[in-house]
Amino acid sequence: MAVPALADRSPQPRALPLREVRTRLTQLVSLAELTDTVTLVTRDGDSRPIAAIVPAPAARTGAQARADAERVAAISAGWARRLEELHQQSGRRHAAELRALADALAEAWAELDRRAPAGDPALIRLRAAHADLLRR
Repeated sequence: MAVPALADRSPQPRALPLREVRTRLTQLVSLAELTDTVTLVTRDGDSRPIAAIVPAPAARTGAQARADAERVAAISAGWARRLEELHQQSGRRHAAELRALADALAEAWAELDRRAPAGDPALIRLRAAHADLLRR
C-alpha cells in the first residue's frame, strides 16, 4: 500500500510576533530557504499578518503575479474554446452516425417486411425494441 509523501502536503504558514522574529531572523531565513517554509510576521499582540518571510523564488511582484494570472486565463480560455469546438464536432459526428444507423436499420426492416411472414412474434418483439431508432 502506498503512503503519500510528506513533501506532498503544503504546510500552513506559521505566524510569529515581530519581537520573536527579530531574535530568530537568521534561523527563519534559513528555514525558508531550505524547507520552503513561510513565516508570517505579526505585530506583538495582534494576530493580523504585516509581513512574511518566504523563499526567494516565491517572492514575486504584483505585476508578475498579474502577468501570470493573465497568462493562465488566456491559456484556460484557449483550452475551453478548443474543448467546446471538439464537443460540437463530436456531437455532429454522433448525430450523423445515428442517422446512418437509423437509415440502415430502416432498410433492414423493409427487407424483413418483404421476406418474413406477417405476425411473427419474434419480429414483433424485435421491432418494438427498435421502435425508438425507427422513428428518427
